[in-house]
Amino acid sequence: MAPATTYDVLILGGGPAGMTAAIWSAQLGLNPALVEQRGEFGGQLARIFNPIENYPGVAAADGNELRNLFMRSLDRCRFERRSKTQVVKVDLAAKQMFLENGESLAGRAIIVATGVRRRRLGIEGEDAFAGRGVMASGAGEKERVRGKRVVIVGGGDAALENSLILSEFAREVTVIHRRNDFSAREEFVNEARKRTNVRFEFETVAQRIVGNKSVEGIELRKADGSFYLIETDHILIRIGVVPNSDLFKGQVQLDEHGYGVVSAACQTSIPGVFLAGDVANPTSPTIATAVGMGATAAKAAFEFLTSKSK
Repeated sequence: MAPATTYDVLILGGGPAGMTAAIWSAQLGLNPALVEQRGEFGGQLARIFNPIENYPGVAAADGNELRNLFMRSLDRCRFERRSKTQVVKVDLAAKQMFLENGESLAGRAIIVATGVRRRRLGIEGEDAFAGRGVMASGAGEKERVRGKRVVIVGGGDAALENSLILSEFAREVTVIHRRNDFSAREEFVNEARKRTNVRFEFETVAQRIVGNKSVEGIELRKADGSFYLIETDHILIRIGVVPNSDLFKGQVQLDEHGYGVVSAACQTSIPGVFLAGDVANPTSPTIATAVGMGATAAKAAFEFLTSKSK
């Protein structure tokens, strides 16, 4: 095997936290490499279709516009960027990543900013009908539901906010929730209750998605054990997120939900290994926090490398 290509800071994940970490590392005089598995940088920004009005100093029409602003900052710095790069193994103690193509990358310090992914129901039909009625985004696909029936599974902010968005287009929106009350913010819940075409099914669990060429219904189970079927044209699953920490489980300290446990400087239990952004932040997973953690991790990596060279 060829020797690993080595950088001062190896950054895994090209969302807001990773992009910021790369920018700060370069500006601090380090030689970083930014590695992203998707074809473009930006992370979850690519899946935000509504206006972004809570990122200080910027009013963006959607995540793509904010991503383009981030890219301008990225383009002003000189460092290696790798997209469409699949990492199959990470050895954090050795500060090394192994790629699908057989190549390996190493860093004198490493920053992991792998973010989170949508939690799945794990039921029959969820994969089979993806893109054929099982929706990826409410705001991004709202025109498709015009005059149709929609089922939303979930009870948090994302589920209730999407019920408001989709009820403007859909004939009927049914919100399925396993508990008897919502965890969503009150303003979303109150507004959803006012919508005449939004209804709720509490203490109800999704069992399987059925259909032929596309979604035709969803089978549900009530708290009393009874089963019934709701006919629908589209299904949106919004039951929270899970951290993308599978690659480094057992290597650094994680909490019971899989989020990285870090210090105020984003330091993990391994010296010189840092976690930044949503993968280590279940409390306030926002763009602003991700950016702040990315900058913090870069500065901490700089101090770590500087102290080692003395």
